[in-house]
Amino acid sequence: MGKHASVLAFYITICCIAFVISKIIIAVLIYRRWKRKHLVFEHGFSGGKMVLFRAPVMQSLKSDVFLKKTLKLSNKDIIGSGGYGTVYKLTINETMAFAVKRLNRGSADRDRGFERELEAMGDIKHRNIVTLHGYYTAPHYNLLIYELVANGSLDGVLYGRSMTNKRLDWPSRYKIALGAARGISYLHHDCIPHIIHRDIKSSNILLDQNMEARVSDFGLATLMEPDKTHVSTLVAGTFGYLAPEYFDTGRATAKGDVYSFGVVLLELLTGKKPTDEAFVEEGTKLVTWVKGVVQDKREEYVLDSSLGCCPGDEINNAFSIALMCLEPEASKRPTMAEVVKMLEQIRSDKVIDT
Repeated sequence: MGKHASVLAFYITICCIAFVISKIIIAVLIYRRWKRKHLVFEHGFSGGKMVLFRAPVMQSLKSDVFLKKTLKLSNKDIIGSGGYGTVYKLTINETMAFAVKRLNRGSADRDRGFERELEAMGDIKHRNIVTLHGYYTAPHYNLLIYELVANGSLDGVLYGRSMTNKRLDWPSRYKIALGAARGISYLHHDCIPHIIHRDIKSSNILLDQNMEARVSDFGLATLMEPDKTHVSTLVAGTFGYLAPEYFDTGRATAKGDVYSFGVVLLELLTGKKPTDEAFVEEGTKLVTWVKGVVQDKREEYVLDSSLGCCPGDEINNAFSIALMCLEPEASKRPTMAEVVKMLEQIRSDKVIDT
């Protein structure tokens, strides 16, 4: 009996040791894989840590030069600002520059979540999503390092604040709407865990050198596990773009992003901001104004006058898609994958760049 007990104890010990060793090996392999994908630099003076995701564009950079230039950013480098951070232009040399967004730090728990979100963002490679090249964490602030997109934001071009002076005709606006929809759909349906953006608006849709839409600014992004339909968070976002249920529940959902996209689509069609002064004076808002006019079949009345002559059937279909996205009841809104399909069908008889 004693012999059997000692043999059993021996086997249990061996199994425990094997289990521990296997866990150590797995941890080492995961760490090595992480190291292959990241470059990590510590800065003793500032107490900060910079993490750069390995990519072809980053291979020619000297880590110390990149870090020093990042820490020397000043007010003269500011290219934009908003409620959640300031954006700087980081110039490395004559041919290379990045956009750096500075965010104030939150609690320790929130910062752990912040790094987890950014690790997921570093894996995202999509033609309609701005590439995140890395981040920097310091005791009092965080920096997000993005690619610099040539033509700035959609709202800057749409409302004449851009330096490019580009005019957006209907084919350009359609292309932007479809590109933005594809980018958001990718976040919702193809990323694991799924990602809710939470701050879809025209200033967070950037335009590259080909006027392709690139979804940007994940400072508010919330990761969603595949088996969850919502994430409860503090109410955050931008007035005029938030879904009505968000104010009541504080729940960030994919359908909330759909609503925000519907507002952006209305901006592209009407050329008006959701917080336009005219709406404030009349005690209404962009969504309510457009709904009333569309119900009366007078879409041409709200259409941006600078569009000139454009296909009426395409415009009417675009208005219909926008209003589906803006359904007051979240369950009645389409998914972003469905929105992409509907937008593609608008011009199915024409060439669509896929």
